[in-house]
Amino acid sequence: MLVLLLLHLLAALVAPLLVRWWGPRACYCLAAVPAAAAGWAVARTPAVRDGGAVVETYGWVGQLQLAVALRMTTLSWLMVLLVGGVGALVLIYCGRYFDRDAVGLARFVAVLVAFAGAMFGLVVSDDLLLLYVFWELTTVFSYLLIGHSTERRSSRWAAAQALTVTTLGGLAMLVGFLILGAHAGSYRWSAIAGAPLPGGATLVVAVLLILTGALAKSAIVPFNAWLPVAMAAPTPVSAYLHAAAMVKAGVYLIGLLGPVLAGAGPWRPVLLTLGLVTMLAGGWAALRQDDLKLLLAYGTVSQLGLLAVVIGAGTADAALAGVAMLLAHALFKAALFLVVGIIDHDVGTRDLRKLSGVGRHAPLLAGIGTLAAASMAGVPPLLGFVAKEAVFAALTDRPLVLAGLVAGTVLTVAYSIRFVWGAFGVRPGVPHADAGHLAAPLLVPPALLAVGGLVAGPAAVGLDGLLRPYAELFGAPHEKLALWHGLTPALGLSALALAGGYLLHRVRGPLAPALARFRSPVSGNQGYEWLTHRFDRVAIEVTGATQRGALPQYLGVILLALVLVPGWALLTVAPWRAPIAAWDTPLQLVVGVVIVVAALLAVGARRRLTAMLLVGVTGYGTAMMFVLYGAPDLALTQFLVETATIAVFVLVLRRLPERFSARPLRRSRWVRRVIGVGVGAVLAGLAVVAGAARTAEPISTAFPGLAVAQGYGRNVVNVILVDIRAWDTMGELAVLVVTATGVASLIFERSRTGPRPRRAEPVRPRTDHRTVWLRGGSTLHERRRSIVFEVITRLIFHTVVLFSLFLLFSGHNAPGGGFAGGLVASLALALRYLAGGRYELAEAAPIGAGTVLGAGLAVSVGSGVVGLLTTGSVLQSTKVGLPLGWLGGPYLVTSVFFDIGVYLIVVGLVLDILRSLGAEVDRHVEATGKAERGLVVDREGEPT
Repeated sequence: MLVLLLLHLLAALVAPLLVRWWGPRACYCLAAVPAAAAGWAVARTPAVRDGGAVVETYGWVGQLQLAVALRMTTLSWLMVLLVGGVGALVLIYCGRYFDRDAVGLARFVAVLVAFAGAMFGLVVSDDLLLLYVFWELTTVFSYLLIGHSTERRSSRWAAAQALTVTTLGGLAMLVGFLILGAHAGSYRWSAIAGAPLPGGATLVVAVLLILTGALAKSAIVPFNAWLPVAMAAPTPVSAYLHAAAMVKAGVYLIGLLGPVLAGAGPWRPVLLTLGLVTMLAGGWAALRQDDLKLLLAYGTVSQLGLLAVVIGAGTADAALAGVAMLLAHALFKAALFLVVGIIDHDVGTRDLRKLSGVGRHAPLLAGIGTLAAASMAGVPPLLGFVAKEAVFAALTDRPLVLAGLVAGTVLTVAYSIRFVWGAFGVRPGVPHADAGHLAAPLLVPPALLAVGGLVAGPAAVGLDGLLRPYAELFGAPHEKLALWHGLTPALGLSALALAGGYLLHRVRGPLAPALARFRSPVSGNQGYEWLTHRFDRVAIEVTGATQRGALPQYLGVILLALVLVPGWALLTVAPWRAPIAAWDTPLQLVVGVVIVVAALLAVGARRRLTAMLLVGVTGYGTAMMFVLYGAPDLALTQFLVETATIAVFVLVLRRLPERFSARPLRRSRWVRRVIGVGVGAVLAGLAVVAGAARTAEPISTAFPGLAVAQGYGRNVVNVILVDIRAWDTMGELAVLVVTATGVASLIFERSRTGPRPRRAEPVRPRTDHRTVWLRGGSTLHERRRSIVFEVITRLIFHTVVLFSLFLLFSGHNAPGGGFAGGLVASLALALRYLAGGRYELAEAAPIGAGTVLGAGLAVSVGSGVVGLLTTGSVLQSTKVGLPLGWLGGPYLVTSVFFDIGVYLIVVGLVLDILRSLGAEVDRHVEATGKAERGLVVDREGEPT
C-alpha cells in the first residue's frame, strides 16, 4: 500500500512533464497508476473475502504515537476498487476530452492523479490522525480541481465554497478524532474497534463532531449547497470526485465507524433525520433542473442522503444494502456524468430544453446513458434495483423511515426519466443536435461503468459473498443480495416507486408552474452567502475598532499584557527566590553592560540607521555571550543571523524617512524604556523560574550520546536540527518558505520568476582594455560605485562561497551546518548586490529564488522519505560506508541531504529578500524617476 501511495506521488510529479511531451495522451499512461491500485485490490480479494485484513505499518512520529498504519478490510477494499477503477477510466476519458492546447492541462492532470493517491490513502488509513491528513489532502486537491478554470468567477467561487465548507467540517472532525482517541486510549481504529469503548458525554461530543465532518464532506443537509455549485468544475472532475470518490469519503467514514459508534446516542437520529431530508430535498431540486449536469448534481445529493440513512442505520441488513448501493451509485452516477460530458463536448450545450434528437444521431451513447439511468431508477435486472430492494427489505422495521425512502425513490425515478428524455428525446420545434463522431476513448469508460451495473445485478449472489463480511461486523444479516427474492413487500415497494416516478414525470409538465413555486424560501447557497458576508462584516467591524494602523501601539499592548499578567504572578507568588550566580567570568559582565547600554540607546535614538546599528550591537553581544558560555555553534549562527538582518534593514531603510518622527517624543521614549525594562525583567524572571522548576532529568542530557550513536555526528547542535528534532526543523523550513513567498508577494508587481533584468552593456572603444571587476557595476551611477568595494567583492566572493560549503559539510562534526552555511552563501550574494546592483545579483544568481526554495524543500522532504524506506522511520539518519578504504574508511550520513535542503532554503529566502527588497525596489525607484522625466518605461524599468 505504501508503494502504491508513493507511485501516485511520483506519477503526480512527472505528470506535467508527460503532458508537455504527449499532450492529453499522457493521461492514457497515467491511468495505469490508479488501475494498479484497483488491480492490487483485486489480487488481495482472497485476503478480505472471509473478513480478513491486509495490514502494513511503518514508523512515523514515535513521540506522538503516530505511524503510517495502513489496513484494508472489506469496506476499504470496495472503496479502493472504486477509487482506482473509476480513476483509471476517468483519466482515459480525459485523454480525449481535453484538447492539446487546453489551458492548465498539465496542472489539472497532476492534481487529478494526486487526488487519486490521497483518496487511496484515506480509505486504507487505520490511524485516525493519518486518515485526517489524507482527508485534508483530498480537500485541497478538490479545491484545485473545482477551480481549474481560474479565469471564470463561478469556478473560483465554487472552489472557495467547497474548500470552506469541507475544511470547517474537517476541523470539527479532527477535534472529534482527538477526543475519541483520548477517550479510547488509542488513535488506531483497529485497536479502538477491538476493545470495549467507554460511553458517556465525551463519546457523544466526539460522535457529533466526527459526524459534522462526514456530513460536510458528503454534502448532507445543512452542508449540501456546495456540491451543486461545484459543477463549475470540468465534467471528468464531477464524474470522479462528485460521484465515485470525494463525496463518498463521508459515507465511507460513517461506514467505517458505524460498527462501533452506531450505538452512541446521537448517531442514528442525526443520520436518519438529516439523510432523509437530504434525499427528499435533493430529489425535488433535481426534478426542477434544466441543466443535465445540475440535475445529476442534485440527484447525487439525494443519493448521498439515501446512503447516509442506510449505512447509518447500524444494522447488519442495512449495512449490506448500503455497501451494495455504494457500489451501484458509483457505477451509474460516474457513467452519467461522463455521458453528459460527451454531450456537452460534442453538442455544445447541457440545457435539455435545447437538446433534441441526440439519441438518433448517437444511439450507442443513448444506450449507455439509458442503461445507467435505469440503474439509478432501480429498474431490474440492474444492480441499482438489487441494492434498492435490499434497502427496502432492511428497513421494514422502521415504517416512517421506509416511507421517506419510498418517496425519495419516486423522485429518483422521476428525475431519471427526465434525464433520459431531456438528453436523448425528440422535442417538437427544437432543431436536432448532431453529436458528430464519438471517439472510443470517450465512449469506453461510461460504457464499462454502465455495463458493470448490468452485469453485477444478475451476479448479486457472488457480490453478496464479497460484501457480507462488512455487514457481519454489525451482526448476522438475515437478508442477502439477489436479483429475485420472490413476491416480497420490498419488491412491491420497488414496483410502487417505479410507477409513482413515471406518473410524477408525466404530470410534471402541467404542474410545472406550481412545482416551480414549491421551494424553500432560502436556498442553501443563499444561506452560505449570507453567513460568509456576515463574517466579512464582523471582521471589518472588529478590524476597524482595533487595527488603527499604529504598529507601536499593537506591540505596546502585547508587551504590556506580558508584563502585567505573568509579571504580577511572579511578584505575588515569588517562585524565583533561588540562589543565582551573577556571572562565571567578569567578561560576561562587560558584555552584558554593553548589551544593556546599546539597548537603552536604541530606544532613545532618533535616526533609524542609528537605532538599527545599536540593535545590531545587542545581537552581536548575545553572540559573544554564547562564545563565553562555550557554545561556538550558536555564536556562529547568531553572528551570521545578525549580519544578514542588518543587511535586510539597510535595504528597507532606503525607502523610509531618515528620522523616526519630526515631533517631540520625549515622553513616549520614556514610556518605551519603562515597557522594555519591564519586559526584560519579566522574561528574565520566567527564565529563572523555568530553570529552577525542573524536577525531572532533562531529555537533553541524552542528546550527546544519541548524536554519536544514532545521528553519527559529534556536533550535537547540528544533529539535533537534522536528526533528533528534525520534525521541528521541517516545520521551520516550511515557515521560511512561506516567509519568502509573503515578502515577494508584498513587493513584486509581477511574477518573481519572471525574466531576469537585462544588463545594459557599456559601449567602450575597442582600444579600452580596462579591467571590469563586476559585470553589473557599470550599470550603476558613478556616485553609487566604489571600485575598492568592487575589487574586494571580486576577490573574496568565491572564497566565501567555498567557505559556506565547508560549513555545510563539516557541520555534522564541527561548528557549522546547513543553516550557517546558507547564511554565509547568502551574505556573499548580498555583497555582490551591494557592490554591483540588481544586474550584478542576476549575474551571481541566474536562477529564480522560488526554484531554489522548492529544490531545498524537495531535498529535505526527500531525505525523510529515504529514511522511511531504509529504516522504517521518517527522517531517521542512516550511515552509509563509502568504498574508499584507502582513505581510512569514510562514511556518508544521509542527514547531510537534509542539511543541503536547509542550505538551499536559507539561500533561497535571502535571495528572495534581495530581489524583492533590493532589486525590485531599485526597479521601482528607477522606473519612477524615468517616468517623472517623461520617459516611457517597460516592465523592467527600461526606457522604450
